[in-house]
Amino acid sequence: MSDILIKNGTVVDGTGAPAFRADVRVKNGVIAEVGPDLAPGGERVFDAAGCHVTPGFIESHTHYDGTMWWQPDLDPLPGYGATTMILGNCGFSAAPLHKYMPAQREMIGIFSFFEDIPEGPFMQNLPWDWNTWSEYRASVERNVKVPLNYAAYVGHIAIRLAAMGVEAWEREATPEEIAKMAELLDDALAAGALGMSDNMHDHDGQNRPVPTLKASDAEFEALFDVMERYPGCCYQVIVDTFMRMTGPANLERLARLLGGRKIKCQIAGAIPTLDFQKGILPAMQESVRKMREAGVDVWPGYAHVSPTSTLSLVKSLIFAQSNDYVWHEVVLEDDHAKKAALLADPQWRARARESWDNNAWDHSPLKNPQELFLLDSENGTGPLNITLKEYADSLGLHRSDAMAEWILKNGTRSTVHMAPFPKDEELTLELMKDPKTVGNISDAGAHLQMLCGGGENALLLTQYVREQKKLTLEEAIHVMTGKLAGHFNLHDRGVIAPGKRADIAVFNMDEIQRREMEKAFDVPDGRGGTTWRFTRKPMPTRLTLVNGVPTFENGAFTGAMPGEFLSPANDEAALAEAAE
Repeated sequence: MSDILIKNGTVVDGTGAPAFRADVRVKNGVIAEVGPDLAPGGERVFDAAGCHVTPGFIESHTHYDGTMWWQPDLDPLPGYGATTMILGNCGFSAAPLHKYMPAQREMIGIFSFFEDIPEGPFMQNLPWDWNTWSEYRASVERNVKVPLNYAAYVGHIAIRLAAMGVEAWEREATPEEIAKMAELLDDALAAGALGMSDNMHDHDGQNRPVPTLKASDAEFEALFDVMERYPGCCYQVIVDTFMRMTGPANLERLARLLGGRKIKCQIAGAIPTLDFQKGILPAMQESVRKMREAGVDVWPGYAHVSPTSTLSLVKSLIFAQSNDYVWHEVVLEDDHAKKAALLADPQWRARARESWDNNAWDHSPLKNPQELFLLDSENGTGPLNITLKEYADSLGLHRSDAMAEWILKNGTRSTVHMAPFPKDEELTLELMKDPKTVGNISDAGAHLQMLCGGGENALLLTQYVREQKKLTLEEAIHVMTGKLAGHFNLHDRGVIAPGKRADIAVFNMDEIQRREMEKAFDVPDGRGGTTWRFTRKPMPTRLTLVNGVPTFENGAFTGAMPGEFLSPANDEAALAEAAE
C-alpha cells in the first residue's frame, strides 16, 4: 500500500450529497482525512485539479467467476474507475461442486452455455481443488490476484447439482437432498458469501429448464431458513420477462415464499424497461408493490444500457434463447468446416426457415431482420453496413437463407449485429432514483463475443449527466457507489469519508467517454490457441485506487493486483451501526 494525498479535487462522496472542494488523505489503504487545504505529510501528492474525486465504482452484476482465472487484469475495468465486482449472479457459481466428475462437468457446461464462455479455459485454468464454497474461496485467495475487490454469491444451481448430481435437472429433491443443500448453503454463508443467487428464467441449449426450476417450495423454505440466520446476506434472483414471460408467476411465488422473512431480495427483471416488455410491465409493477406492502425487502435490479445481441457462430446463446434450436446446431459444431456444411445443406436450411418463422420469439432478432446489421466480416467480402432485411430483399431470399449465404461468403467467424432494444428511458430514470434498486448491472466478464459490459458504467456519467442532464453527477455516483455498498452490506467502502477503505476514482468530466467495442484476441480456447473477446479502450480515469493502491494511472493499467475477497457484514450490531 502507498500513502497518497489527493489535492485540489472536487469530492462527490457517494451518499448523494452535494459535491464539495476537498483534499483526501489515504494512509495504509484507508481514507484517513477529508478536508480543505490538507498539508502534505511526506506522502505522495496527486494533483486532482479540474477533477472529481469519488468512491470507486461497484460492478453490481458480473460473471468473472471463471474469466478472472485466465484474464486477471480484468480489462477494461480499471480504466473505468471500477474497484469492486460482484460475482456468482443468476444461480451460476463455481462452487459448491459434486464429488463426481460428470456432475462437475455439468456445472461447467451450464456456466459456459449461459454466459457464453468457452469450456476449454474452465478446464485448463481452474484447479478444481474444492467441493464446498468455503474451499473454493480459499483456493481463489491462494491462486488468483486481480486489480479489483470482489464479493460472490453462492449459486442455487451449483448447490442443487452438488447435492443431487445430474438428477438435479430431472426432479424435485428428497428431504435428505434438501438437508444437504441447506448444509452447503450454510457453509458458504459462514465463509463470507454475499448470499444465494437463483434462476427462475433460463432454459439451456437443449431447451431444458435449469435445475432450479425443478425446486419445490420445501427446498426454497429450507434454504431461506438458513439465510435468515445471516442477516447481512442477500437473495439475488433473475425472473423471466424476456422469453417465456413467466415473471408475474415468479413474483407471486416469491411473495409467498419470502413473506414475513427478513431477507433482502434483489430481483433482476422485476421492473422491465424494454418496449417489447410493456405488456408484462403493469403486472410486474403491481407484484413488486404488493411484495413491499407485505414487508418483503425487494430491490429491483436493472441495467441502464439496452441489451444488444451479436450473433456469432463461435459461441452464442442468442439462437437458443430466441427459441431457435436449429441455428444453435451450427453454434454447437466445433469444426468450422462442419458449420459451413450445415449452412449450405438444403435440408438444414428448410428446418431453419421453419424455426425462424414458427418458433422464434416475436421480439427476437431472428424476427426483426431490419434490426440486424451485417458489419463484421472475417474476410472482407461483404456487403457491409447494410441490414439483413436489405440483403435478403436484394437476393429474394428468406432472411435465414440470406444470413446463411452472407456468412458462407464472409466466413463462419463473421458476426451479425443487432440494434439495441428500444427502452423506456423515463422508467429507467425512475429506477435510478428509487432508493431500493440495484443499478450498474452490466454482465461484464460474460458474453464476451456479444458485448463488452466492462465500461458501460461510463454512460451514467456521459449520457445521463453530461449530455442529457437527466441525472446530477451526485445521483449518478450514488447509483454506482454508496447505494450499492449499502445494498451488499459492504459498509467499509462506497463513500469518501475517514475510516472507509480507499477505493477511489479520480476523473475529469471533459475527458471521459464510453469507448466503442473492439476485438482482443487473447482468450484461451483450451486447445493451446486463442479466440477473441470484445473490449474497449479506457474511459479513462486519471487515477483508480483499490485499497489505496493505484491500479490505473497515466492512461494505463499499472499492473498492481491489490483486490481482496470481500465479505458482507453479518453481525446484527455492525448492521445496525451501518444503518445509522
